[in-house]
Amino acid sequence: MMRGNRNRVKAAQREPTSFWTPVWRAVVFLLSAASIWCLLAEMYGLCSMQTFTIRILLPATIVLVGLAFWDRARGDGRLWRGFVIGSIAGFAAAIAYDVFRLPFVFSRQWGLNWVVPPIPLFKVFPRFGAMILGQAVEQPEYSLAAHLVGWAYHFSNGVTFGIMYLALIGDGRRRAWWWGIVLAVGLELAMLFTPYPGTFGIRVTGLFVVVTLTAHLIFGVVLGALSKSMAPATRERSLVGAV
Repeated sequence: MMRGNRNRVKAAQREPTSFWTPVWRAVVFLLSAASIWCLLAEMYGLCSMQTFTIRILLPATIVLVGLAFWDRARGDGRLWRGFVIGSIAGFAAAIAYDVFRLPFVFSRQWGLNWVVPPIPLFKVFPRFGAMILGQAVEQPEYSLAAHLVGWAYHFSNGVTFGIMYLALIGDGRRRAWWWGIVLAVGLELAMLFTPYPGTFGIRVTGLFVVVTLTAHLIFGVVLGALSKSMAPATRERSLVGAV
């Protein structure tokens, strides 16, 4: 009996700590959400994007990456896997999202305007960069730095949405892939019902809603499917329940 107890104690001591619990996943979610809150803070007049980036987004990103590597070294690796899988799936989903929008952005240049209506869906990216760099939102011509920073910020949103998604569902393999679509529809609604269109001078027409909703659905499908196919099964419970 005593020997059996000692063996169980030793086994428990050898078992690595799990950081992929609901509490730690909530921490990961909040740290990842700093990326989109950077834009929301600007739109709602809380502080500038530049200030938020320097004082909150960058420190939150450093802490998030540090947690992932800490779990890889000292934990059971689940937080690390959620971080990596969410990042890859979110980045791939963002690429798919943009690829779908390319014909609308380059409709005239590609001679497609007779069948594909031109919509300046990429106009916001240099404006993101300008705001982060502390420049005027509207400019006659944007610098290369504004374009690069804006695109980097755009993809940081895709990556962090992927991490947030994994933090919400907990286990990509045990959850239905269409949870990604639920998240994507939420992002579409958030875009339409926040000051986003007014901030960037976007006319919210029926065509615009159909195109952006379709793009977000593609984002959700890729995010959900990749997260499911890449994630190993775990015993953790999802924050949104088992489906």
